[in-house]
Amino acid sequence: MDQIEAAGLPGPMTLGGTTLPLVGRARVYACGITPYDVTHVGHAAAFVWVDTLARVLREGGAEVIICRNVTDVDDVLLAAADRAGSPYDRFAAIQQFYFDRDMAALSVGQPALQPRAHAYIGQVISLAAGLLGRGAAYERDGQVYFRGAAAALEAVPDRELALRLATEYGDDPADPAKDDPFDVAVWRASASGEPGWDSPWGTGRPGWHAECAAMALHTFGPAVDVQAGGGDLRFPHHAYQAALAESFTGVTPFSRAQLNAGVVRVSGAKMAKSAGNLVLVSELLKEHSAAAVRLLILDRRWDQDWDFSRAALDEAAARLERLHTAAGRRVGADGSDGGAAVAAMRAALADDLDVPAALRIAEDEGGQAARSLGTLLGLW
Repeated sequence: MDQIEAAGLPGPMTLGGTTLPLVGRARVYACGITPYDVTHVGHAAAFVWVDTLARVLREGGAEVIICRNVTDVDDVLLAAADRAGSPYDRFAAIQQFYFDRDMAALSVGQPALQPRAHAYIGQVISLAAGLLGRGAAYERDGQVYFRGAAAALEAVPDRELALRLATEYGDDPADPAKDDPFDVAVWRASASGEPGWDSPWGTGRPGWHAECAAMALHTFGPAVDVQAGGGDLRFPHHAYQAALAESFTGVTPFSRAQLNAGVVRVSGAKMAKSAGNLVLVSELLKEHSAAAVRLLILDRRWDQDWDFSRAALDEAAARLERLHTAAGRRVGADGSDGGAAVAAMRAALADDLDVPAALRIAEDEGGQAARSLGTLLGLW
């Protein structure tokens, strides 16, 4: 490390306590949306953080390849499409358009790769067959189940909490066909009226966790540098995705580091359609600049759960103005060209994406540090 610093090269960043040295390329798998509803701040927070991670890694000289999937075969999407009287794939494409529009407004870059679950049916079938061959899965009544108890209880040692989360996210621990409540479907038999594809086990469709595992394996091979998404996906989704991939390939760990962005709440309750407390990105952008909304998300630890409020958004807009004022100074606070302050700001970001520390440096020093930070964070 001392040799790297002596040569004037940026050292590796840390993320969640993990040091992440790279050899030129960073592979980031970001769990994308299930396109069945409009984009709210809770959705946006995860993708703004992934975009910021990519910007910081690129600043350090890495080539960043983001794969952000689209889960367009899923129970909630199928139900929403049915209520709308629309074919599921057409409905998903329309919702994806609105999501992409909101992401572009927030200066979130398009991912290099954007696989859609319906195009990866063959890969899920291969995943299921491989898991069966390794004894990590079993077939019953046209369905293939992954033996998931070890992965579940490693992720959430509190069994009752793990069962509650598995139920909340649709993994159906009470399914009588399972050997264990924590087993999860890799391949599911399709009910009448649901989309289905031929498989060795009959007509069916992929399980949610298996879709992401198959898309990640096809895209990046047996491992990724960062597995990213919302903090509410830690379990069951991220845990099962990693366990499926590791059981299939024998390569561990599936991801070298995790970025699980903090959950956004309203008055203490998680922002979710089921709670009726959504704050839509498109509505906020009618009242505030996209940069203010982006700064609202970023001015905190990335893994911190937080409450949305209009007052917090107003404060983000005010802080953005202070950053603009600081950037308007021709020189730094000490009269220098600001090179040391820029280096300190970049070091803060490389240290676990510490945006609040970088903002303090930029505001205090002004000049080039503030201008560089605004650009790096996608604020102007």
